[in-house]
Amino acid sequence: MKASLIAIDWGTSNLRASLLDEGGGLIEARSAPGGIMAVPERRFAQALLSLCADWIDTHAVPLIASGMIGSRQGWQEAPYVECPAGLLSAASQLVRVEVRPGAVLHIVPGIRCMGGDGVHDVMRGEETQLWGAALAAGSCCVLPGTHSKWAWLGEGGAVDRFETFMTGELYGLLTRHGILGRLMAFGAARPETFEAGVRLGLREHANAPHVIFAARTAGLMGDIDAQGLPDYLSGILIGIEIASATARHPQRSVTLLGDDDLCSRYETALQLAGIDSTRASDGATTRGQWRVALEAGLVTARMKAPA
Repeated sequence: MKASLIAIDWGTSNLRASLLDEGGGLIEARSAPGGIMAVPERRFAQALLSLCADWIDTHAVPLIASGMIGSRQGWQEAPYVECPAGLLSAASQLVRVEVRPGAVLHIVPGIRCMGGDGVHDVMRGEETQLWGAALAAGSCCVLPGTHSKWAWLGEGGAVDRFETFMTGELYGLLTRHGILGRLMAFGAARPETFEAGVRLGLREHANAPHVIFAARTAGLMGDIDAQGLPDYLSGILIGIEIASATARHPQRSVTLLGDDDLCSRYETALQLAGIDSTRASDGATTRGQWRVALEAGLVTARMKAPA
């Protein structure tokens, strides 16, 4: 198979590279624990070449990247495209950085919007996944993660608007650096306490700073043992997120896009909230990168994006 594109997914903690054929299909994939926060002295070119210099030498094809590599802490900051944001607006604002003479990396911009609350919101990396997911107009897509995203799609897969919830980061901060973690024992899955936490978070989302403290008092009073408390807190936070998002934007169904384990948690929580969910197909990030490259003319127009 003849290669046509090297697609780079470069986030905060991981670096993944995919070599794509003339139809956007995967030839080979590689990864390294070389997220932007792990690259010493901003040696991004060296980190990338360590992973796939042989591909660059052998195939001499364009390179495209999305994710936090285009953030202020990354290689070079790429602009934020205003919502509604689609492939054309992204493809017209790619940022070029030289990897080495003759090899240029094209960084996909992030996107931004203004919420109904008058607060700015941004995403960087998830937009490429959304374009790759090719969801129908009117769809709501939830991308669980450190900063969970709820996104609403318009015509042609454009992202009309979105909201960010710091659910995963809050969980990490509260368990590792707060008093809530002092009573917890990690490593044992407790689905029943997760569901109890979800129900509490859904019911009391308007009192979030208060109800989160239940993850301590439930342990102190002996209602939940140490092994159950991590899942209890996780459930509370996810319940708060779902209730907060749907209070402003009621949903009957959503599409989940992301890590399997996290999506499974959200499936359970959404079901408890009375919301149907389906999974986006695998490979959305690479498909999105391919589609941006196609729109930008980095690969030829006769090549068709993968379904």
